[in-house]
Amino acid sequence: MGNQLFQEARRFVEMAKSASPAERDSAVEKAKNALSSAFANSTFAEQRQLQQMQNELEQ
Repeated sequence: MGNQLFQEARRFVEMAKSASPAERDSAVEKAKNALSSAFANSTFAEQRQLQQMQNELEQ
């Protein structure tokens, strides 16, 4: 089944990356919150992937 919080974080990051400029700030905040929630409940391998997703948001 997989980690639902991890999957949700991935979905929010993808949405933030494709958001329009007007919606970007809000989408990035939602993605960061989802990443934070997922991080505490993830395996080490998932945490590394979450860190990569966070780096993508910050670029």
